[in-house]
Amino acid sequence: MPAPVWPALPLEEWHAPKETLHRYAQIVGKVRLDLVPFQNHWWHVTLHVATRGFSTGPMPSGDKTVEITFDFVDHRLVVTVDDGTVEWFDLVDGLACADFYHQLLATLDRVGVHPQVHPEPFDLDSPAFPNDRQHHAYDPEWVARYWQVLQRIQWVFVEFAGRFNGKQAPVQLFWHSFDLAFQRFSGRPAPPRAGADPVTAEAYSHEVISFGFWPGDTHTPYPAFYSYTAPEPRGLTEQPLAPDTAVWQPTGGSALLPYDDVRTASEPRAALLAFLDSAYQAGATTAGWDLDALATQADPDRKNH
Repeated sequence: MPAPVWPALPLEEWHAPKETLHRYAQIVGKVRLDLVPFQNHWWHVTLHVATRGFSTGPMPSGDKTVEITFDFVDHRLVVTVDDGTVEWFDLVDGLACADFYHQLLATLDRVGVHPQVHPEPFDLDSPAFPNDRQHHAYDPEWVARYWQVLQRIQWVFVEFAGRFNGKQAPVQLFWHSFDLAFQRFSGRPAPPRAGADPVTAEAYSHEVISFGFWPGDTHTPYPAFYSYTAPEPRGLTEQPLAPDTAVWQPTGGSALLPYDDVRTASEPRAALLAFLDSAYQAGATTAGWDLDALATQADPDRKNH
């Protein structure tokens, strides 16, 4: 079977739809934030890459269980309830964030789900969701391509995650910054961050090495993979990275690898695994983690089970 093609995802080709989709995702994510019981490091609020798009997964609401899905095959926002009820509305070009916000809450109201959604976007320079008519671009082709890219990446992340034996986050879509990411933890608490807001303080309460992918933004105008270690240990950015095009950022202690360098590699999976492993080795070694104790033993032969 030939290896799957990793599609190109130039930010300049879909910047406006990406900005709109990010805000849609924040609105849906805030529903999950309200309904799902708290988990450490905000793992309860994230979205997940699914077979037709993005999903909240099941969420409790009174005696109901509800799920919200971004369907990027038929381009709908679908609300499913465990009593068999299914409601949806179309995702189309011109659907302003304000209309998405009101349609989603009206749809949830019809199925008896009434979340309390804080209407302000998180860390985005935008009007409140109920008033945001600036963001209304939706391009089915580019949105579907982004989802297809995340599907490729997700399974490489999952493969790499299987090599670690310690506390580790699942692979999740963080709607705050719109990145697909997961984290490894040493098991030791981190020093409190002076002046940190509650979201940041909880996210970085323990020593962590994070790995992720994001589609680009104004600071990094192209899709890229990243990794960082927090707190940043001395000597981190002096460690080697792979492949050769991976670099340490001048500030912040983040390793960066452009997505295009992975997708055009002769073996994209191997190139991405090399980056993840080199960034992990750099962070864990300089931070004094016990690499042997945290390494998973060889994958068992599942064919005999």
